[in-house]
Amino acid sequence: MSEQLKALRADLLKARVECSPQQLLDLIPYSSFIGAEAKIEAGEVLYWLDRRSSNIGNPSLPAIHGGVIGGFLELSAGIEILYTLDVESIPKVVDFSLDYLRPGRYKTIYANCTVLRQGKKLVNVTATAWQDNPETPIATARCHFLIC
Repeated sequence: MSEQLKALRADLLKARVECSPQQLLDLIPYSSFIGAEAKIEAGEVLYWLDRRSSNIGNPSLPAIHGGVIGGFLELSAGIEILYTLDVESIPKVVDFSLDYLRPGRYKTIYANCTVLRQGKKLVNVTATAWQDNPETPIATARCHFLIC
């Protein structure tokens, strides 16, 4: 077993034992680039993205760039798999479908994920992002990941 794989397994176990999905986010450079964070709230993982001027796509509104929202949801879905399922390798994106429902205004974006199905090699996850009210999402994503 490679040293990288051993280190990944140790990091996964530590994050699960300490109930800290943020530890997994901290391992991914893109996470800190966009400012993604996570914590356990009401027994589920809550992801959020605080407002950051570098994430603005339309300065006239201002609104968060759609690519940042999509990247945030894909990142959240991947962390959800690593944190909640018994996998020991990085999930690989097979398919990612994103629906933009409302503009992502220049304020905090929250997200939650649900693992819909875990097979032997594929995992299906939905991710929903909102700002003021979870009942009015700004974007939803359907993700399929390959796990080995």
